[in-house]
Amino acid sequence: MTGASPPIGRITRRPDYLAAAKGRRFHTERLTAQGRLRDDGPPGGLRVGFTVTKREGHATERNRIRRRLKVAAAQAGQAHRDKAVDVVLIGRRDALGAPFAQLVEDVRQALGAVTKPRGPKPPSAEGGHPGRGKGRRDLGKGDPGKPGKASGTGPGAPDRRSPERSS
Repeated sequence: MTGASPPIGRITRRPDYLAAAKGRRFHTERLTAQGRLRDDGPPGGLRVGFTVTKREGHATERNRIRRRLKVAAAQAGQAHRDKAVDVVLIGRRDALGAPFAQLVEDVRQALGAVTKPRGPKPPSAEGGHPGRGKGRRDLGKGDPGKPGKASGTGPGAPDRRSPERSS
């Protein structure tokens, strides 16, 4: 088979899972996908990793979720085999009862979303993050006229620990 696309690989090392977690994300009620484009590291096409947390059920349920995701990824990933990308699929409990065609469609959408290259960042007027910085009120300092943590304390403030007694 000359000129054939590379087979879909597996992510097996923890650093690769952590690197994929820093990339794009895609969520449905059946799965979460995390992915990053690979420009360094091992050559080849699409690599997929699978994980299901203990929160999603006992071991047999988690294994069933993982097996369903593996087959769905094998079917949906054929169109993305040539892309050098790592994708981690995190299974959810709803993946157990979902129709398999819906699961394949979710994986297909997830692969399309997380393998999309990032566009250039739009320049902002202030040079920082929009909505941050100027115009934000400093929440650490209170208004001296209003009671609160920052007012009524200091060397000249009355001691409020014990009530004043008039004798």
